[in-house]
Amino acid sequence: MKLSRFFAAAAAMATLPFAAAVIPLAYGQNQEGIPVKSIITVVPKNSEQASPPIQPNDVKIKVNGKSEDTEEVTPLRGDRAGLELVILIDSGARNSLGRQMSEISDFVKSLPPTTEVAIAYMMNGRADFEVPLTTDKNAALHALHLPGGVAGSSASPYFCLSDLAKNWPSKNTANRREAVMITDGIDPYNVHFDPEDPYVNTAIHDAIRAGIVVDAIYWHDMGIASRVGFLANGGQNLLGLVSGDTGGSFYYQGLANAVSFQPFFADLSKRLNNQYELDFVAPRNKKPQFASLKVKLQMPNVKLTAPNLVYVPGS
Repeated sequence: MKLSRFFAAAAAMATLPFAAAVIPLAYGQNQEGIPVKSIITVVPKNSEQASPPIQPNDVKIKVNGKSEDTEEVTPLRGDRAGLELVILIDSGARNSLGRQMSEISDFVKSLPPTTEVAIAYMMNGRADFEVPLTTDKNAALHALHLPGGVAGSSASPYFCLSDLAKNWPSKNTANRREAVMITDGIDPYNVHFDPEDPYVNTAIHDAIRAGIVVDAIYWHDMGIASRVGFLANGGQNLLGLVSGDTGGSFYYQGLANAVSFQPFFADLSKRLNNQYELDFVAPRNKKPQFASLKVKLQMPNVKLTAPNLVYVPGS
């Protein structure tokens, strides 16, 4: 599920399909524009259908409202299937998360050999790793355990996301990057919903600049904040902003904890297996900017996912 920025600002939740990340290219700049690339997801509406071949003329792009040319669309399969995935768990999450440990483990084990995975915990404003990114799924699962369950021990989930983005545990720019946050999304420094929360916006910008797709799964933290309806709803809307702007998916079941993560992970796995790299040219500006991005796919019977924002380096 995805919460759009419009509905989030109205404190209402919407269901939209999607997933994507944007990474600036460091080469090929010209006077007319700056090449950038985005990871989009195209999932057939019929689960029995194969992923369709996509040509550049099938994709229409607008950056800050201006139509731009699509240069290339590359399916991220075969020798382009590399993925780095971090599961980021709030250290203040309620210990009832233990019921989901087996499902988290099953998801990690199901990841293909081309995926490097790590499990980190939100702790004191940082993403704390016990095991580095690895293709050895059993080794990665050595880091999976119940969180501390102490209210506020993460400091803020958005501080932790910014730290992860700034200190991503790999220098490999050829692989996709994805993060799955498990948290209630409440910012303890601004518990009331604010779509202009500076810490949330900073985390969004840091993630986009680092090329990270951020997915989120809602789970109550310790303390009373996430048990208060309007505060819990505000936290969900903030997670919707993060996932929407970075191109991820937000998963939840109302204001309660989900009975099972299995449907969420099944959907996420399908999206990860249907991603494409989209190359296009963004308008040139003297200063770097986070521009609005609109992507449309002129194909029937598919669900397109694209990020709301793109980072455009300055000239």
